Amino acid sequence: MSDEEEDYMSDAFLSKIRDVKPGVSMVRRMKEAIKKEEQHKEKNIKNRQKTYKEQEKESRETALQSAISNQNKGFALLQKMGYKAGQGLGKEGAGRVDPIPLSIKTDRGGIGLEELKKRKAEEELEHYRHKVQAKKQNETKSLEDFRSRVRTEREERKIEGDLRRSQLSCEQLDSQKGITIPREAWYWPKSNVDDEEDDLEEEDEEEDIVELTSFDKLQILTSYLRGVHFYCIWCGTAYNDEEDLCSNCPGNTAAEHD
Repeated sequence: MSDEEEDYMSDAFLSKIRDVKPGVSMVRRMKEAIKKEEQHKEKNIKNRQKTYKEQEKESRETALQSAISNQNKGFALLQKMGYKAGQGLGKEGAGRVDPIPLSIKTDRGGIGLEELKKRKAEEELEHYRHKVQAKKQNETKSLEDFRSRVRTEREERKIEGDLRRSQLSCEQLDSQKGITIPREAWYWPKSNVDDEEDDLEEEDEEEDIVELTSFDKLQILTSYLRGVHFYCIWCGTAYNDEEDLCSNCPGNTAAEHD
């Protein structure tokens, strides 16, 4: 056996195949090796890129921190015109001393993109403010509507109560004068009016174009009580005559009695 030929029974050959798993094909091992090698290359490339960027940043910062030398053509021209290091620009030396700061653009956005983003952010903020203001106005309007509705309902309940009291007083005062049928069916409480009169009232209401509201009925009935019986429901008093009523009663509305 020649020296170039490898002895497959030797310890050197067996040590090479010792780590190979039984049953794993040669093709699969080659694919895994190629994949590991590619991953290793990508990792090295990334490390080199990262190192290059860091070196670029460090060199830039170093250059910015160091003063301009006399070898710089622009600095040499300034010196010929009388400029000295550390002196401000201008004839009086009151101008800028430090160089204009450098702003490096690291993204791929075009010129004017930052201004566009700023304007868009301001528009969104303004839109949000209008939205919040509109929401507050709606809440305020809803609160005012609720208060108005509560106030209206309270007034309606008070009118209904005054009307009921007026009907009871009208029935009692009419009965004292021997009046057995009210001038209008609704002058007396509905529960004390005959069924036939209720039917007639319903027919009349159907024929009427405009139905009287509780407020209208209250005004008409209080005027009847004051004119016929000299009675004020808010005073709770039947006066002797019209002169006595006008002299001692504050008025013909509930507000004038508060």
